[in-house]
Amino acid sequence: MPHRHHSAPAHLLTPAMRSVLERIARAGHVPMHALTPPQARMAYAAGAGVLDLPALQLQRVEDHHVTTRDGAQLLARLYAPSVEKLPVLLYFHGGGFTIGSVQTHDVLCRTLSHLAHCAVVSVDYRLAPEHRFPTAFEDAWDALKWLLDGGARLGVDSRRVAVGGDSAGGTLAAACAIAARDAGIALALQLLFYPGTCGHQDTDSHRRFAKGFVLEEVHIQYFFENYLRQATDREDWRFAPLDGLGEHGEPVDLSGVAPAWLGLAECDPLVDEGVLYADRLRLSGVAVDLEIYRGVVHEFIKMGRAIPEALQAHADAARALRKAFDHD
Repeated sequence: MPHRHHSAPAHLLTPAMRSVLERIARAGHVPMHALTPPQARMAYAAGAGVLDLPALQLQRVEDHHVTTRDGAQLLARLYAPSVEKLPVLLYFHGGGFTIGSVQTHDVLCRTLSHLAHCAVVSVDYRLAPEHRFPTAFEDAWDALKWLLDGGARLGVDSRRVAVGGDSAGGTLAAACAIAARDAGIALALQLLFYPGTCGHQDTDSHRRFAKGFVLEEVHIQYFFENYLRQATDREDWRFAPLDGLGEHGEPVDLSGVAPAWLGLAECDPLVDEGVLYADRLRLSGVAVDLEIYRGVVHEFIKMGRAIPEALQAHADAARALRKAFDHD
């Protein structure tokens, strides 16, 4: 369902969302695109918890490490509400492949683990520009294989695995779902909060919400200039699961990938490509549940203190996980 059209998009915002954006504007922080990537990571980390919910206490919070194909060690934090052998969500944080970490998404992962009564494993994949495309995807895929191989060691049910993420993490989750299908791995669900899916940022929502809605066009350009090696990377399905191409130049096939739950923000440059991805999945015969949260912006799921829609999105996502794991 496309978002509502309006000549002045700011009028779409809920009063609470508008208030948050006004507070952000008044704070007068240096724009992220004017910072170096290490500075941007520090700035994002400093603000990540300001509007987030209090951190829930869980019975298990453990740090593990994934060894990647090139020998790097990635932090993988396991959350679980009990010592039962639970199904597991492998989660990839957002941040344009450049910022963000396990720590910036700690509260969200705790919340999902609690509400869905499942384990969550959150992965610190390597960031750009120090590690450019396709490193983030390869790290995500290596983490998925590590989880599938090591479920018994981790005390989770590796026969019931979902992948998920927000923004760039949603891109990684969607790409992992395609790679899992190709490898004959059956995933329970792909849980996508406002994922980036298209190779070129040319949809109507990219124009309408280009400035003033948290994720701005200049930020997107900054992130992708850091991440992509060359223009042709934009055509690769591992970056663009919606319209990317395979190694022989063929459009990526989405048939047979895991069922999907998508939670989109109405006032987000990425909303159109999220809707288009849901449509393409459905046309490919994939079961899709799509929610568009009205009057909120990109990153809203980490604003649960101020934005009621964040709590609704958490509840909806948890319900989708419980249903997917029960049906598996």
